[in-house]
Amino acid sequence: MSTGIYARKNADGHIVALSRNPGDPADHAWNILPNDAPEVLEFIEELVGQERADDILRDSDLPFVRVLEDVIDLLIERSVIRFTDLPLPAQTKLLQRRGRRMQQQGLQLLGGEDLI
Repeated sequence: MSTGIYARKNADGHIVALSRNPGDPADHAWNILPNDAPEVLEFIEELVGQERADDILRDSDLPFVRVLEDVIDLLIERSVIRFTDLPLPAQTKLLQRRGRRMQQQGLQLLGGEDLI
């Protein structure tokens, strides 16, 4: 026997939120549905699919940031922009990332197999 879950639906009758507790008992926007109701399962599957899509996008963020850093460096090198043209928070973040990358490269050089 399945237990119930509270569902809030939009004007079209589609679930827009689920909760174990409807909050205010006077709020009649929540309806109790079986946990295994097809529309409940469909809503959860959509959420999981969206989370996976968000994960894929998030996983691509770091390599993309590196590409942007390289583009910024190229624009500065070719005098298209000056480093000081960038907003101060962007300057600070770029300097921090450059410093960390230099530290990592230094550590990798020291840990190479060519050491005697």
